[in-house]
Amino acid sequence: MNVKTQQKSAWRGWRGSLALAAAVLLAGCAGTTRAPSPQDPYEGFNRTMFEVHEGLDKVALRPLAKGYDAAVPLPAKMSVHNFYENLWDVSRGGNAFLQGKPREGFTGLGRLLINSTVGIFGLFDVASEMGLDQGDEDFGQTFAVWGVPDGPYVFLPVIGPNTSRDLVGWGVDQYFYPLWWHVDNVALRNSAVALRAVEVRAGLLPGDKVIEEAALDKYAYIRSGYLQRRASQVHDGNPPRRDDN
Repeated sequence: MNVKTQQKSAWRGWRGSLALAAAVLLAGCAGTTRAPSPQDPYEGFNRTMFEVHEGLDKVALRPLAKGYDAAVPLPAKMSVHNFYENLWDVSRGGNAFLQGKPREGFTGLGRLLINSTVGIFGLFDVASEMGLDQGDEDFGQTFAVWGVPDGPYVFLPVIGPNTSRDLVGWGVDQYFYPLWWHVDNVALRNSAVALRAVEVRAGLLPGDKVIEEAALDKYAYIRSGYLQRRASQVHDGNPPRRDDN
């Protein structure tokens, strides 16, 4: 299999995984219509912010993502995705150490070293080909391991769904993101942030139709999916059984 074919397969697999994740992780709430949730005491505010987010997505983010997806060649899209993900291995590795997972921590740092050198500044994910799988640790999960409770559910435009704990954790991860350390040029930094936002949104395009067709209440659907996914991440894929009543 040549390099172009490998890249194409990897890109399709990544986007297919996102679509599948949208279907599986959010499936638990397909029939929910504004059911009260003790985890969402600020639902009125959150729904307003969700509508603002939907408006921004409709007029800006989704059109830009579709244009990016259609215009940028597949190898370039893969390289852009790999570059940003490589930078996040700093956070993933550090948080793994903070959570008492040295093996995952060294894997994250090993990925960063290999992809930043052999992978040419992270443009190619050589580490995955070597069997060093990408983790998903973040500071919100670190807080959870340290005993910090979820807190209420929060939805903010562009940022998306969070709990109050995970929102603070997201802020910590952003603060230590290497892109902010080394890019003093404001215009260049803002362009890099904008490109990342469009690239991430483009990767979520396959899941749009799944959510639109399955959800009677899109807000509750996304809320349920996010909370289920976070519970799975915090407990490394084995969350405790929750009594929905």
